[in-house]
Amino acid sequence: MISGGWQRAARGAGLLADDGTVAATIFAEMSALAVSTGAINLGQGFPDEDAPVEVREAARQAIADGVNQYPPGRGMPVLLDAISAHQQRFYGLAVDPGTEVLVTAGATEALAATILALIEPGDEVVTFEPFYDAYGALISLAGGIHRTVPLRAPDFQPDLDELTNAVTDRTRLIIVNNPHNPTGAVFPRETLEHVVALAHRHDAIIVTDEVYEHLTFGVAHIPVATLPGARERTVTISSGGKTFNTTGWKIGWLTAPAEIVTAILAVKQFLTYVNGAPFQPAIALGLGLPDSFFAGVAADLQHKRDVLAGGLTAAGFAISVPQGSYFIVADAAGLGFEDGVEFCRRLPGLTGVVAVPISAFCSPQHKPQFASLVRFAYCKKATLLEQAASQLAGIAS
Repeated sequence: MISGGWQRAARGAGLLADDGTVAATIFAEMSALAVSTGAINLGQGFPDEDAPVEVREAARQAIADGVNQYPPGRGMPVLLDAISAHQQRFYGLAVDPGTEVLVTAGATEALAATILALIEPGDEVVTFEPFYDAYGALISLAGGIHRTVPLRAPDFQPDLDELTNAVTDRTRLIIVNNPHNPTGAVFPRETLEHVVALAHRHDAIIVTDEVYEHLTFGVAHIPVATLPGARERTVTISSGGKTFNTTGWKIGWLTAPAEIVTAILAVKQFLTYVNGAPFQPAIALGLGLPDSFFAGVAADLQHKRDVLAGGLTAAGFAISVPQGSYFIVADAAGLGFEDGVEFCRRLPGLTGVVAVPISAFCSPQHKPQFASLVRFAYCKKATLLEQAASQLAGIAS
């Protein structure tokens, strides 16, 4: 049988079946179920509304102007400058566009290149759990050891003593996804400062996944790199997909001290090399849109959150109201379903709506802690969410 890194990646993602084959993800299964049943797909986190017209027009113009060949390895200067200006404008962070910024094929490639560049086999990487599924796969692919700190319902905040115990001198990276997928939690300054203190104590590097940075509700997003003592040991990752409804463009980026960016670039150039030439100036334009655009995006999404939250509550779910991201977590136990996986498989037939189980974002040993929890995405048209809320109400009948 062929062996190698694919097995480590599949095992890290919880996808290696007993016979050694790669099992389908629950996300693929649920999306296929949505198609086959005609159910409303609130499982997969992609918006059903388009990018701002000026951003789309910038991409069209770039294609017409012949911006269709390989861009520079670090990214097009117009986007590097825009990312630097964005960090200064929103967070007061001075970032050198020539040495401290790297454009990537989405945030996932930024994570992959960072993890592969910065850890050696046997190094430990700490994340919160539940975790975005790519984390476990990438850590395993790099030969790392994945340690997690649970985020327990209903507030999904870490216990700081458990976080302290998880980070040791063997820890190379601490990955902080904030706002958090899948729970929608936003971590307060106290928690982020604790992460920074632990990174200093154990000489670890902090990697932040901040793709939902502009999608918070009533709370400010705090980049870890803005905290005292953090910038010199923090890799900040984000992307344009969530903010501008361009998830298919796969334009992401990272900012970090120059020597760390250089190390990550050494790996990134052998992954995608470069990508998305005509989309890079379009995202650059988007990053320069007025404050009213960013405030409007968050306000619109908050309204959508509230529509779905009201529907879920009326249907009898216990919910955790998220402070950010695309997602809301609901507990099916009160409806008599202790197994979230089985519940999600039955939900399309019961209500014509698709969700995904939170256990899909957990390591095998911790799945039981989150067994009855499911995730719904509210990054959809408000009319569709109203329809979904109406259909979900039928589950109690």
